[in-house]
Amino acid sequence: MKFESLCMIGLGYIGLPTAAVFASRKIKVVGVDVNQQAVDIINRGEIHIVEPDLDIAVHSAVKEGYLRATTTPEPADAFIVAVPTPFLKGRKVGDIPTPDVSYIEAASKAIAPVLEKGNIVILESTSPVGATEKMAAWLAEARPDLTFPQDAGEEADVMIAHCPERVLPGRVMYELIENDRVIGGMTLRCARAACDLYKTFVRGDCLLTTARTAEMVKLTENAFRDVNIAFANELSIICDKVDINVWELISLANRHPRVNILQPGPGVGGHCIAVDPWFIVSETPEQARLIRAAREVNDSKPEWVVNKVKLAVADFLQANPEKTAKEVTIACYGIAFKPDIDDLRESPALEITREIVAIHPGKVLVVEPNISVLPESFERSELVEFDEAMDVADIQVMLVDHRSFKRQKKIETDHEFCVDVRGVWNL
Repeated sequence: MKFESLCMIGLGYIGLPTAAVFASRKIKVVGVDVNQQAVDIINRGEIHIVEPDLDIAVHSAVKEGYLRATTTPEPADAFIVAVPTPFLKGRKVGDIPTPDVSYIEAASKAIAPVLEKGNIVILESTSPVGATEKMAAWLAEARPDLTFPQDAGEEADVMIAHCPERVLPGRVMYELIENDRVIGGMTLRCARAACDLYKTFVRGDCLLTTARTAEMVKLTENAFRDVNIAFANELSIICDKVDINVWELISLANRHPRVNILQPGPGVGGHCIAVDPWFIVSETPEQARLIRAAREVNDSKPEWVVNKVKLAVADFLQANPEKTAKEVTIACYGIAFKPDIDDLRESPALEITREIVAIHPGKVLVVEPNISVLPESFERSELVEFDEAMDVADIQVMLVDHRSFKRQKKIETDHEFCVDVRGVWNL
């Protein structure tokens, strides 16, 4: 099939780069977002998120007339839904979180009035298994004058597919094009049509499957990574208990030709690895025992880090009895969810720093070179440069191994008053 126009629902970290890449291939793209400020910024040829090379692509696409943003869906040949899929609020510790697909439902109801026979609707949002079928049901309910794959099969007026993104923040513009793409259709015709659309720019292989399998592929990829990170995080807790340097341990163990242990950290963050495995657990709680255990290990790591900071403060006060806790300054290095990006979503480093700010009576300095303003709830803390924090702070807390931190001189204070969960100073 040939596609000349596209309506992209959601202009965030995935939607906007995808829209820009399609527009660079001379497809007329209308991007839709509920955030009027983001819409205005994009229509000026600028971007509201940080991603290498995205600014150039958006500026060019807008200038040439192939990309335009608005708050209301418009008719198109194809529709791609790239909206958030968070958890429902109110989760208690130990509970299995419930996925929130209300954004997908809202997007479905928004595009339904402008659907036409021959259209394809693709869900890109990482979703629980069965979400694509729910989207098709919502569309069918809103448009009884059209037929959909769940009822009409290959003869449906509107085709439905699921094509999850598989990109790394900081490399999105490259990986969108070069990575293989899993394309799951509610029918084979749907999958083939979606493949035709993505082949507009994808250089990797487009792998056809069912919508349910495509949904599960994305969840499986991130659950696999989560389990492996949990092993490393659990090792770090064990090594701390028995007085072993975990970084040396992993380095030596990885000399085995069939062992490749990941590096531990403060937990797991971001909008994928920290979220997607719960989608599997919520659907099959009795069967997903290992996946749930890994999630619980990684979710509990921030609390362990905070306790290490408390112990470091106590040790410092014992060594400096003339000082009070209010006179102790703590520096936290990094609050992004991973190195060298500005994305704070689901960041364990952010959670840890926020907790330190809440419980520590003294000054808390934050070093995060990728942002210019601290988030709300950091009123009693201050965003500073690396050198200032190094010179002023009594307790040093390394949370994110940004490249700029690795280039700096090694910590000069006593390691007794340092909490390094990324191995920057402990190697």
